[in-house]
Amino acid sequence: MFSLFPRSSLAMMTDLYELTMAHAYWKENKAEDEAVFHLCYRHQPFQGGYAIAAGLASVIDYLQSWHFDESDIAYLASLKAEGGGALFEDEFLHYLRSLKFSCDVDAVVEGEVVFPFEPLIRVQGPLLQAQLLESALLTLTNFSTLIATKAARVCQAADGDAVLEFGLRRAQGVDGAMTASRAAYLGGCASTSNTLAGKWLGIPVAGTHAHSWIMAFDSELESFFAYARAMPHHCVFLVDTYDTLQGVKHAIEVGKWLRKQGHPLLGVRLDSGDLTYLSQKAREMLDSEGFQETKIYASNELSETLIADMKQQGAKIAVWGVGTNLVTGQTQSALDGVYKLSALRPVGSQHWQYKLKFSERMVKISNPGILQVRRFSDESGQYFADALYDVLSPIPSEWEMIDPEHPLRHKVLNPKAKSRDLLVKIFSKGEYVYSQPSLSQSRSYCQKQLKCFDATFRRLCNPHVYPVGMEKQLYDKKMQLVHAIQGKLYQ
Repeated sequence: MFSLFPRSSLAMMTDLYELTMAHAYWKENKAEDEAVFHLCYRHQPFQGGYAIAAGLASVIDYLQSWHFDESDIAYLASLKAEGGGALFEDEFLHYLRSLKFSCDVDAVVEGEVVFPFEPLIRVQGPLLQAQLLESALLTLTNFSTLIATKAARVCQAADGDAVLEFGLRRAQGVDGAMTASRAAYLGGCASTSNTLAGKWLGIPVAGTHAHSWIMAFDSELESFFAYARAMPHHCVFLVDTYDTLQGVKHAIEVGKWLRKQGHPLLGVRLDSGDLTYLSQKAREMLDSEGFQETKIYASNELSETLIADMKQQGAKIAVWGVGTNLVTGQTQSALDGVYKLSALRPVGSQHWQYKLKFSERMVKISNPGILQVRRFSDESGQYFADALYDVLSPIPSEWEMIDPEHPLRHKVLNPKAKSRDLLVKIFSKGEYVYSQPSLSQSRSYCQKQLKCFDATFRRLCNPHVYPVGMEKQLYDKKMQLVHAIQGKLYQ
């Protein structure tokens, strides 16, 4: 993980109410009760059919260094309550000072295709510790998952063409830019313009030149020749500073000179106007002059919708530079990730108490238990259903899935179907036990996994809903808890 903060631990990257709850847990002798929390999201981003899990590398880095140092303790000691006294007791701060991370953490690997209500991360351990992790795990997971999903959609629209991430200058701050560059590459982008991301994360970098280069010379042609002399092995000319098609003519003229020097004209870039029309005319001009191998690049506020539309219209663009709409999420500002308590076992007890957050809306009622996700595939390797189940319940001989929002929707799965569980062990009692793949390996895994889902689930608009349900024992347990709560509320 990249780190932009001059400290070894980010334990203080939390909301104040997490710390006030922690203080109260400690005060009530509940700090060491064993708890289970699950992190999931509720709605598909971008009105799509899937999301791409991302951010685990940052989560691992955060948890490996998690502790409260002396500067943290000093700051917390300085906080005052409304009456003017100390907000936190000295004994509690001493407890935090000696606290060591000791939770189990299971998570979906980066690049995995995921769906609403499926746990992306499961934390099991002392209640106080698991509670304090909430805000950080959400911020490290939500944004990365959002941008990786956006990148996958953009790359899907490009249909095999290279997509370059050009969003550094429009990203939400330096840390947002770095996170977005990493997530975009994970989601399928071929490279980034962000050279710091290239240096720190090993992402391939790409770039051409700006309009200012051309404007710094007396003519466009002169600027192209100057750039060709300086960078003969790296010539992709931006042709729309004055007149796009005239710019293509100038690029061809300099391309002929480059060819005599033993260098190819790599490409021309369109950054304004009717990109479909201009790309078609540019392709004709380049081909007629023997530059069939010269690629046409395009940028200018591109999105998956625009790219898909231009390709349908016959655009001759081979490389797409996508910035603002990719690294900001644009149409969706955040992933609605949540982190909910699902089970609790008091110190000294052998029995788990299953917990859920109740609501009048079924979509907001959390799932109880210690959850795992099982993914089923057919003989060809295509995935056809996911089932949430409780690891403490017996594995059923026949998997019956029920949609909790629409209970009449249920599915009995072929008991002979292949399956695998999505959550894998990352930390065991605070010890890191996972072998993390490289970013490039996670990117390849993501692309491979996407191909295992039918195209109807991957449509950019109005996708078919992939079947995700609760295994019947878990569903029955949830409804028992719901009815019990309703009985207490309305008796």
